Amino acid sequence: MTNTIETEHVVIRSIAVSEMANNVYLVTAKESGAQVLIDAADDAEAIKGLIASGAGDTSAEPVLQAIITTHQHWDHIRALPATSAAFPDAMAIAGSDDADAITAAEGVEIARTVDHLDVGDFGGFVLQAIGLRGHTPGSIALLLRDGGQTILFSGDSLFPGGPGKTWSSEDFTSLMDDLEDRVFDQLPDETQVLPGHGEGTTLGEERPKLAQWRERGW
Repeated sequence: MTNTIETEHVVIRSIAVSEMANNVYLVTAKESGAQVLIDAADDAEAIKGLIASGAGDTSAEPVLQAIITTHQHWDHIRALPATSAAFPDAMAIAGSDDADAITAAEGVEIARTVDHLDVGDFGGFVLQAIGLRGHTPGSIALLLRDGGQTILFSGDSLFPGGPGKTWSSEDFTSLMDDLEDRVFDQLPDETQVLPGHGEGTTLGEERPKLAQWRERGW
């Protein structure tokens, strides 16, 4: 099943793949046909079908410009080698502190690394990286602002009901600090959050729970 969100200038399509129901997102610019894939998690054939389906969103020739990985965990990168091979002109992008681990695990060279607030202009839309340290050292979220809508692809750093999993109190504090300082303090309540697994949420829905998350420690 493909889910679709439409803004003024882009269409966002998503599918869930693997036994862990990883979300794979495709952003397609309506005018230019520029496309970006977020998290080539698993099932390369399904991902190819998702990319092909984006042709219906634009009158231009669709071109996959980049494959962005939100973080290094194995369940988010299993289809990265096959997808990169099928679309060799698409730049592989990841957070600076996760890039080497992704290359080591899957043998895909990361062509561009990004840090907090780095911006990518894909010829029809802009994505800004937001560093969210804790789930992994180099986890990034991706922020899209378009036509009055604000959408955050949060990877595994933010879900309905809490932050992503961490493995120490230090990592939990780091992730919560980044979420509060870099996400909740900067973005409006109507921001749509599209996570790496499961259903989405909004910042307004989650904001009242921040103190509870801090208190429980996960």
